[in-house]
Amino acid sequence: MKYTFYLTIILAAFWLLLSGHYTPFILACGAVSVALTVFLSLRMRVVDEESQPVYLGGNVIGYWLWLIKEITLANIDVCKRIWSPRLDISPTVVCLKASQKTPFGVMVYANSITITPGTICIDVDGNNLEVHALTWSAAEDLLGGEMDKRISALEI
Repeated sequence: MKYTFYLTIILAAFWLLLSGHYTPFILACGAVSVALTVFLSLRMRVVDEESQPVYLGGNVIGYWLWLIKEITLANIDVCKRIWSPRLDISPTVVCLKASQKTPFGVMVYANSITITPGTICIDVDGNNLEVHALTWSAAEDLLGGEMDKRISALEI
């Protein structure tokens, strides 16, 4: 029931934000569309803690800011290596153990690795991740565990 309430509030707020019109007819259309979407979501049984990770709370904003910084730094590093006259890369594959408690947490970890330039998660088996890194320094950063710790902190 809690997730149904959150879904309704999020959909209504998103609809109001995108609509920009507040006449009675438009608001009624919005209410009907939100109600229909919530009804269909409940019938499909997709309203649960995994589809709406509200337990992440405000910590997720700090993580996004940190991830944006890491993506920017990795972009600069990859661009320097690509434009360098000597191709200074050392492709490597490393195995990481994810410390996340939920499949959602492992998924966030794997996706965070993949969207960071120079690294890509190539296999996930339970909590074991196989990662390809463009350079050994990128692999060492992952082995250091900063990203893993930050994502694990989101799950609390």
